[in-house]
Amino acid sequence: MSSTPALRTSPDFSTPFSRRFGLRLPLVQGPMAGGPTTPALVAAVSNAGGLGFLAGAALAPEKIASEVAAIRALTDKPFGVNLFVLDPANPDEATVRRALEAIDPVAAQHGLPPGEALARYAPDFRAQLDAVIELRVPVVSFTFGLLAKADVARLHAAGSYVMGTATHVAEAIAWRDAGADAIVAQGAEAGGHRGTFIGEAPHALIGTMALVPQLVDAVDAPGAVGLPVLAAGGIMDGRGIVAALALGAQGVQMGTAFLGSAESAIPADWKARLRASTDTATSVTRAITGRHARGIRNPLMQQLEARPETVAPYPVQNALTQPLRQRAARENDGDYLSLWSGQGAPLSRTREAGLGAAQIVAALDAEWRAVSGKLPGKLSHDA
Repeated sequence: MSSTPALRTSPDFSTPFSRRFGLRLPLVQGPMAGGPTTPALVAAVSNAGGLGFLAGAALAPEKIASEVAAIRALTDKPFGVNLFVLDPANPDEATVRRALEAIDPVAAQHGLPPGEALARYAPDFRAQLDAVIELRVPVVSFTFGLLAKADVARLHAAGSYVMGTATHVAEAIAWRDAGADAIVAQGAEAGGHRGTFIGEAPHALIGTMALVPQLVDAVDAPGAVGLPVLAAGGIMDGRGIVAALALGAQGVQMGTAFLGSAESAIPADWKARLRASTDTATSVTRAITGRHARGIRNPLMQQLEARPETVAPYPVQNALTQPLRQRAARENDGDYLSLWSGQGAPLSRTREAGLGAAQIVAALDAEWRAVSGKLPGKLSHDA
């Protein structure tokens, strides 16, 4: 049975998901790895009534612990940590050499020495998982893969609410069967890395409007326990929140909307390009990190895409291009950054530049309530 919400007149704008965490509005701030998601951003969103989220995927366990401590010093509200489900990377010499044949000439243009094979290409996922369990983080979400039921049970025993990322129905069912508490429906419009872990990523570019109701129906089928679905991808304002809830979602996850916030740590040129972008400015590429991701096209993307046969799998390619991207960040050079962004970025121009995260949350809250109030009956989800 579909759990598409009934429209009825009610002063209650909440959903079961937002009520569970005492949220002002059913909003999760998207965890954005690579610099944007600071403790200040996470805490500001949580303090304003959303659910702030730390991107922990690129952080060593001890760094996750220090970031969580910083968040807890700034808020007593619920927040989350996101991890990438990854096996250890052990590339052969030929894979690394082939990747560097394309990366080194680009890096040399910026005065960087030739790259070399690394002892480690990403933090140890199992150690990260152990860290968040020990930290008893209120909410933990996962992208790129599926946790074993035993690991989900460990998180539940630590008091954590578990969210899995799905880009199509089979992935949502897999997370449901693993014991997840909620599903993040990542539509094709979403910025950053694609979460696909079953099948080919190019085959899983399903738009948010088509994806959300299919996932809602899939995890609320007869005989199954219905799970909250959160819509992610292309949602930038109150209209998007209302649309997502009308499709059966119990909340939204918004990343690009917070990329340009005062608390976001991305370089100024990245923030400027977000506001200057157009509806056709982004592409999905695997050339920068070895995994399909949506970002604003720039010379880095174009030059590495020219030799697709050299691209190493994630996280190897990601680690090998990191020195170049870090150099570009220091120099505020958007031409050689990975400008991850969703297709809704141009809508950021409807707001003043440089707003704080709390101001963005307040604006979103006012917008979605105003739009809901114009419907024949106010949009609400029965518990």
